[in-house]
This record gives sequence, structure tokens and C-alpha cells, in this order.
Amino acid sequence: MAIAIDEQRAWEAFESRDRSWDGRILIAVRSTRIYCRPSCAARRPKRENVQFFVEEAGARAAGFRPCLRCKPDQVARDKQAVEVAVRMIESSEDLPRLDQLAAAVGYAPHHFQRIFTRDLGISPAAYGRAIRVRRAENGLRGAERVTDAIYDAGYSAPSRFYEDADQRLGMTPSAWRDGGRGETIRFAVVESALGRMLVAATRKGICRLSFDEDESELRRRFPHATIVADDGSMATLIEGAIRAVEQPAAAHDLPLDVAGTAFQQKVWQELRKIPPGQTRSYAQIAAAVGAPGAVRATGSANGANNVAVLIPCHRVVRSDGSLGGYAYGLDRKRRLLEAETVSAQGSLQLAD
Repeated sequence: MAIAIDEQRAWEAFESRDRSWDGRILIAVRSTRIYCRPSCAARRPKRENVQFFVEEAGARAAGFRPCLRCKPDQVARDKQAVEVAVRMIESSEDLPRLDQLAAAVGYAPHHFQRIFTRDLGISPAAYGRAIRVRRAENGLRGAERVTDAIYDAGYSAPSRFYEDADQRLGMTPSAWRDGGRGETIRFAVVESALGRMLVAATRKGICRLSFDEDESELRRRFPHATIVADDGSMATLIEGAIRAVEQPAAAHDLPLDVAGTAFQQKVWQELRKIPPGQTRSYAQIAAAVGAPGAVRATGSANGANNVAVLIPCHRVVRSDGSLGGYAYGLDRKRRLLEAETVSAQGSLQLAD
């Protein structure tokens, strides 16, 4: 049966090898009598030779046969296998091993690892760790003792939770409990080469770095935390933040304390891999985190960054090379990028 969707969108997905369309449409080529999944690596045919289907039965009935390269008939089976594995991970007290997941769905471990990562943009082990951390975070909001919530989430020891939390740049356990109640956030508003800058930190690290903001923004974002002005204890963090802003191409080792979804964390980690003086498009970041169809979600994750410059969201631009947006104004974004571009010649004075 011919597909009842916008064929132009389907063709664009095929041209870009968009994996997010696998399982949604099939592309049949009249000249070869073969049908493929959208992400097939084979050479693209002429548009006039292409026909779209929504199911294998329709393509076969029309006289087409499955591509031996991309094996489109396996897409439905692959997706079902991933769904089964996700249910196993989410319902298990202990994180299932890769070989256990693969055996349950009838795949070789290394092959299933690729399928799972391709579909969700994250490995089974990383997905399982994220589930355990989420359980612990939910438990911490109502638990009287942090250790009880950590053990109830399936961790064999508190140290394992802290290790996972550090890997995901998550807030400290006390910050998750009861909406942040009991957590103290210190802040200072200082002058920088890019204007007035807010620097706020917990005991773990910087949780907010922004421009043209003050204490009221912190209270909006952390309504149950104790917000206090810096008493001098933040001097090293403030100096490091100013240095990072004025020399954005230089590496920094400032501790961070930020929170986000598993997808946001993957995007932020990818942002930190962009070399100074270079940029990436939203589409490139989406592809790098294994979710090429999630360009809009990548843009949202980029915009949700709480620590400007330290997680360099300013290095992401539109596919046409234009700057796109920036929460603190395009002038600041342009000056940061210019400073990084000339970093080989020494630090650039950003101030006018």
C-alpha cells in the first residue's frame, strides 16, 4: 500500500539517511526492484525511480524484494528487541548484563549493543545507570536517609551512586532531596569582560554561570535551597569563571554541579568535546549523540545549559553557518567565538 504521508519529507529522510525514519517507511527502487530502510548506506537512486511503502507486505506485493545490505525486514524485529530490553532494565532490581539482554531477545551481544545504541543513542549499560540514578533521585526526595534511598535504587554501595552521579554531572544527593531543601547555594555578581556575570555554586561546584542575572533568578530556579551571598569562600571559583570567560579557548578544570535528563547530559558532554575555535551544527551534535532525527531536542538541550562558557553551548551554530540563537545575546556569542579563533595569538581582550 502506498504511503499516506508527505512524500517530500520521506524523500528528504531517505536522502539524509535519517535513522529515526527506519521502521516508519520503506523506499522501493523501481530500477532495481529492491526496497530499503531510509538509513541504507547504498547509493541514492533518482527521485523518479522511488516509491514509498509503510510495510514489507505492500512492497513485496508490488514485486519488490528486500535489500541485502540494510535488511529492512529486520527493523521491526530490532525495535521490538530494544523495547523488550528496556522493559527488562527498568523492571530489574540489578542491572542486567549485556549478554543476558542479548540472550533474551535472540541476538549476539555485540550486535545487540549496536542496535540498542543506534535506536536510543545510549548503550544498555548507560541506560541502566541512568535508570538507577533516577530511582535514587526520586527516593532521595522523600527519604529520611540518603543511604536508604541509594540502596533501594539497587546500588551495592553509596560510592557507586556517587560515581554514576559524577559521570552524569548530576546535582549532589542533598540537592535532589525535597526539591533542594537543605542545600546551600552561594552566589556573587561580578564584572567580567562580557558584562555583569552571575556565578553560583554548591559545595560540589558551579551550578549557574550566566549574564545579566541576579539573586532573583537563583531563587526561581532553586526555590527550596538556601541562597546566600558569597562570604569570600568562592574566590577561587569566581577567578576561574572570569578567566574562562576572558580566555574561552583555555582549558578549565572548574567543578560543575548541574542536572539534566540523560539526553541533555549526552548533548552537554558532546559540547565539551568541541575544540576551541571550532563550531558544530545542531544536526552534527544530534548525530554525534546517536539521535540524528532529534535536531530540535538537541537545540532545546543546548539552551538548557546552566553554565555558560564552561559547557560551551556558544560553539553550536546553524547548518548554514549563521550564529543561530544565544540566551545572552548574539554579540556575546560572536565575541566568544572570535576570542577562541585567535587563541593561537594569545588571549583576546573581549571588552570594548
